[in-house]
Amino acid sequence: MKTIPVETTINGDSAEFLCHADESLLDVLRDRLGLTGAKEGCGTGDCGACSVMLNGRVVCSCLVLGVEAQGAEVETIEGMANGEELHPLQRIFLEEAALQCGVCTPGILVAAKALLEKNPDPTDTELRYWLAGNLCRCTGYDKIIKAVQTAAAEMRSA
Repeated sequence: MKTIPVETTINGDSAEFLCHADESLLDVLRDRLGLTGAKEGCGTGDCGACSVMLNGRVVCSCLVLGVEAQGAEVETIEGMANGEELHPLQRIFLEEAALQCGVCTPGILVAAKALLEKNPDPTDTELRYWLAGNLCRCTGYDKIIKAVQTAAAEMRSA
C-alpha cells in the first residue's frame, strides 16, 4: 500500500511522517512517532483513552486518520508537562491517587486540560459532562473529579 507524506505540528514541534491512507492517528502517534501516551482502549471512539487535541478540539485519535493531521496542530499527553515539571493536573492526579492502571489517565488529562482552558472554574456537573466521553474502569470518578477541581483551583490562584 502506498504511503502518504504528512507534515504537521505535534506538541509545538514540526513533524513529518509517512502513513497509509487508512492508518489511524493513534497508530501513527504510537507506532511511527513513538508517542505512546494515548492508549487504544476500544478502537471505536467509546472510551476516550486515545484522546488528543487536534486543532484545539478533543478527538479520539483512533477515529481520526493520520493523513487528517496534514497541516494540523496535534497535542498529546506527552506535550502536557513543561520539561520535567508536571502540569498541575498531572501532579495532582498523582498526589490524590486519581488513577490506578493508567490506561484512561492520558485521555482524561487531555480532556480536563481542554476544559480548564475554556472554563477555569467548572462546576462538578460541567466537569462530569465534559469528561463523559472518557471511561475509567478502575477508580470510579470521584477522585478524578476532585483532582481536576483541585488543579483548577490551584491554576486559578497561580
